[in-house]
Amino acid sequence: MTQFLQSIHYGEWILHALIVLPLLGVVPVLLGDPKSARRTALVVTTLELVLSLGLWWALVPGQAGLQLVANIPWIPSWGISYRVGIDGISLVMVLLTTVLMPLSVLASWHYISTRERGFYALMLTMLTALVGVFIALDLFLFYVYFELTLIPMYFIIGIWGGTNRVYAAIKFFVYTMTGSLLMLVAIVVLVWKVQAATGQLSFAYEHLLRNAGAAGSAAPWLFAAFALAFAIKVPIFPFHTWLPDAHVEAPTAGSVLLASVMLKIGTYGFLRFAVPFFPGVALSPAVSALMVTLAVIGVIYGALVALVQPDFKKLVAYSSVSHLGLVMLGIWGGTMQSVQGALIVMISHGLSTGALFLLIGMMYERRHTRLLEAYGGIARVVPVFSLLLTVVAFSSIGLPGLNGFVGEFLVLLGSITAFPRATVIATTVVIFAAGYLLWAIQRIIYNRLDDPENERFGDLTARELAVILPLVVGIVWIGLYPAPILRRMEPATRQYLEATAVTRTGPTTALGVLRHVVEEARR
Repeated sequence: MTQFLQSIHYGEWILHALIVLPLLGVVPVLLGDPKSARRTALVVTTLELVLSLGLWWALVPGQAGLQLVANIPWIPSWGISYRVGIDGISLVMVLLTTVLMPLSVLASWHYISTRERGFYALMLTMLTALVGVFIALDLFLFYVYFELTLIPMYFIIGIWGGTNRVYAAIKFFVYTMTGSLLMLVAIVVLVWKVQAATGQLSFAYEHLLRNAGAAGSAAPWLFAAFALAFAIKVPIFPFHTWLPDAHVEAPTAGSVLLASVMLKIGTYGFLRFAVPFFPGVALSPAVSALMVTLAVIGVIYGALVALVQPDFKKLVAYSSVSHLGLVMLGIWGGTMQSVQGALIVMISHGLSTGALFLLIGMMYERRHTRLLEAYGGIARVVPVFSLLLTVVAFSSIGLPGLNGFVGEFLVLLGSITAFPRATVIATTVVIFAAGYLLWAIQRIIYNRLDDPENERFGDLTARELAVILPLVVGIVWIGLYPAPILRRMEPATRQYLEATAVTRTGPTTALGVLRHVVEEARR
């Protein structure tokens, strides 16, 4: 496969093709017949997936640093270029995106029945933006793609969402736009500081990474701006309040992309930009204690709130807050195991939560309700659906042998040395996840079949099986054999750890931070 890719010069054009192809697909979607829009979108997204799979072999597993880098001058007078490339971290994020997009299109086949052309055009635009975020190596270009992801999702929620779709869309947009504007200011200031120190005006990622120390006394403020933008995107407690509304009101495809990919932009941003640019600030005792404390609060809070949700979709939405809190703990754990575990949790959450939202959408198409109390005993009439829902729920819980266990185990194993108390508390995520998901599964597919409408609940069609089974395969594969993924991520993870190596001393709890601040104020 590697020789074939080299023979067609795959590495020279693939990243550009992944960006341009969805935008080219927008044209026939908008100009064609409304009913053909979904078929065109499915063809384009499937072709995007097929082309992206070559990245698995094109990336040299043991080679550190960015690969397949391409640089095209864009605005030379401002030091801005169209610079793209990948490493092991961005590779898995790109593949997660390209796998989920055609499945989301296929899941919308009957769900979206109005304004089909506009919906699928926005989905293709979203694909370009998401891939662009993960391969951009110019900070101005990254910001453009970062903002571009907001626009399609805003309209997808606002037009095809539920009853309170406009409120949810505006809340989502305002939250994320506020953080991203502060990040833009931080990018400009960082570029200006680096130019003053080096005499070179450039937005190139590698140049800024090498010279980020030029930020000097402004580094805490610049980190705060980057961190706020990414914290809202994750979302970290207490910046999570936009998430449940957006998830509940979004159509199925919107919920899948929002949970499985868009939330990962926040954690990816911490790994790629915020922490490597300002390691002295990000990994200082006070900031570390704050981030880990918020992460652990998110783990517990998200799980407890999920436990009392009557709406299945809202339950899964709050579970995302809990799982992504574990990712943040892994990032600040600062070891090979914890960071790779955080990355595996990001991938696993994308597969498991994406599958849950797809299954919830299939339930909604049949009964037009997501309330847990409306179901019960459907395992008797839809055994295939019930089996797949149970497997996906077990994967989200972290059952050994499925994907959720691998990432969570690595995060906890790698973080225990740096943050023993926080890690012990975070292990409760497994107990709480079992509580809210197993209870939900019992109420949905077991108990008594006492509602006549549930007796007419149809099992999964061939199209729906085609949507779910690839995710189930991924869930089992990562659970049983994650080594190929870990091997491709290892060089990038090691380089990240070398770039952020700092001595961790000082308070590592919220109370310790408070005491530290008081002592510094007295001095």
